[in-house]
This record gives sequence, structure tokens and C-alpha cells, in this order.
Amino acid sequence: MPFEVIETRDAPSAIGTYSQALRSGSLLFVSGQIPLDPITMTMQPADARIQIAQVFDNLEAVIRAGGGDLSRIVKLSVFLTDLTHFPLVNEIMGQRFHKPYPARSAVGVAALPRGALVEMDAIVDLG
Repeated sequence: MPFEVIETRDAPSAIGTYSQALRSGSLLFVSGQIPLDPITMTMQPADARIQIAQVFDNLEAVIRAGGGDLSRIVKLSVFLTDLTHFPLVNEIMGQRFHKPYPARSAVGVAALPRGALVEMDAIVDLG
């Protein structure tokens, strides 16, 4: 089964050897998004709330380009350089998601690309 490459200018362009997302059948696999402004490709300020919101904006833009929306996420992975920011993830998710919430993992990491405080990737069911 061939993959469909999903790309949008409404999210940061890939900064490495990967696609923003790949669609395989009814599943959309969204690459990790960091808090880059899609227009300027610059990192948002080192404020966790701002960075988390930008990551959700970027995820949403890629998912929209693939034909879905945030409510179609079945698995969300969250990577944080400081797990004390996890309550902010929950707060912002509560503003953008409704039950049933996606399955989710949250992992503390030593560092992320470009000094980001947060990165997220997602698996989306478009069926």
C-alpha cells in the first residue's frame, strides 16, 4: 500500500530527513512537532505555555492538511524537557480536546531539537 505524503505551509517545514506526515489507509502518522512559528521558522519564546500552544497549532495544521482534526487523534506522544510543565499540557489539552481523549504518553527527555521545551507526535484515524 503506497503512502501519501502530507505537507502544509501552515506548519513548520521539515528540518531534517522526514515528512510532516504520512497517510497509510485511514491512518495519518504525524511527525514530531516543536514550537516553531511556521511562517518565520523561529522558535517561540522559552515560555512553556506559549510553546505547548504552538505545538498544538502545528499538529492541528498538519492534521487538517491530511483531512482530519484534533478530535481524530488516537495516540498522542508528548516529550518534555521539564515534567513540571505536564500540568500545562493537561490544561491546554482540556481547552482543545473533548472526551473521549486520545491515548497518550508523556516522556521526560534531556533535550529536544532547537532547544524546544516540548515536542509532540500523533497517530490520527481519518476513517
